[in-house]
Amino acid sequence: MPAPVLPDILRQHAEQAAFLWTVYDRALLFPEENPELDALRLSRLLERLEAHLDGLRVAGPDGLSIARERYGEYPEAGELFVLRMLTPGSERLRVANLDLVRVRAYLAETLQGGR
Repeated sequence: MPAPVLPDILRQHAEQAAFLWTVYDRALLFPEENPELDALRLSRLLERLEAHLDGLRVAGPDGLSIARERYGEYPEAGELFVLRMLTPGSERLRVANLDLVRVRAYLAETLQGGR
């Protein structure tokens, strides 16, 4: 018997993952803005981000549906990042292994095209 889906919890996972992606990306782009976000804290932030993404992945189609809903309500880079990380074929992707230049280009192009 599959575990019950809790939409409110999935929404929290999606919101937190989008927020943490934004913090992570900004910290890498502008390390001088937040010097206390050292390597250890950055790795912990990354672990939290991955945990929220995993929470959505475990929910399967329901997690993807919530991510689509969030992006529909808030078409921002963090929400788009989460949605992309949940698309079929992305299950094994890990944030630490991503080519961030390509990720940023994809996010910018997609968001620009939607406006």
